[in-house]
Amino acid sequence: MKRKSQGACLDVYSRITEKIVADLERGVRPWMRPWHCGHAAGRVARPLRHNGLPYSGMNVLLLWSEAVARGFAAPIWMTFKQAVELGGAVRRGEAGTTVVFASRFTKTEKDAHGGDVERDFPFLKTYTAFNVEQIDGLPERYYGPAAPVQNPAERIEHADRFFANTGAMIRHGGDKAFFSSAGDFIQMPAFQMFRDAASYYATLSHESCHWAGGPNRLNRDLSRYHKDRSERAREELIAELGSCFLCADLGIAPELEPRPDHASYLASWVKVLSDDRRAIFQAAAHAQSAVSYLHNLQPAPAGEREAA
Repeated sequence: MKRKSQGACLDVYSRITEKIVADLERGVRPWMRPWHCGHAAGRVARPLRHNGLPYSGMNVLLLWSEAVARGFAAPIWMTFKQAVELGGAVRRGEAGTTVVFASRFTKTEKDAHGGDVERDFPFLKTYTAFNVEQIDGLPERYYGPAAPVQNPAERIEHADRFFANTGAMIRHGGDKAFFSSAGDFIQMPAFQMFRDAASYYATLSHESCHWAGGPNRLNRDLSRYHKDRSERAREELIAELGSCFLCADLGIAPELEPRPDHASYLASWVKVLSDDRRAIFQAAAHAQSAVSYLHNLQPAPAGEREAA
């Protein structure tokens, strides 16, 4: 039974990773979302559950990618059962989307000496979700038209407050954006050097996810970043995913074109993901941890942003 369960998990890892690798080989980053859509839930948002809670980690990538591929503007997803409980019905012939749930369970086993030891076992389950655009008969709030777009200046002020609240040292100058682990600071070009405000904040989000992994914070191992191309690609993938998650949380449309320095990582990401079927799941989990860390530095509790 245990072997069968492990095989099912590996199959899920393989199927999802193969799809993402195929997108990357075509030059498409499946986690990038075109934000020109309107819904009452907002123009820019993470995928949302039926109760309004956002998805997190790997499921954000899966549902964003599926929404792009199938042209869904609504960000809300639910199971067949949840749709029925809300008075709706999935239209005949509609195909659902795979969503994953990862957790661990503890089992007591005997050791070599006959004593009881508790062991942790990870497991991965999948279930099927449908976009509300595939469902008829739901309450009107699920199909609501877009709310008026906020004043761009208010969005910028909100983002400035968010990054100031992290306490990260952010320096401006030069023509490169990077996180210096030795100096523990973020270096950014001047604001006016970016093509628009969204590009500036998308870049700052990326570097802030690197910063969150510093030794006094989440302590991701960055020691081999400059020595190992594979490790550098993994860390850049974490920061790229984290930037997308954070931009969605802040209501900012991230860049649709990759930065020149990140475009070169496409081939490296294909190799990393092809060699390790779990790599995209691990990168999404690290990205989620970085974004959660940044949210938790804000003065107001951000617990309601997180969902399993």
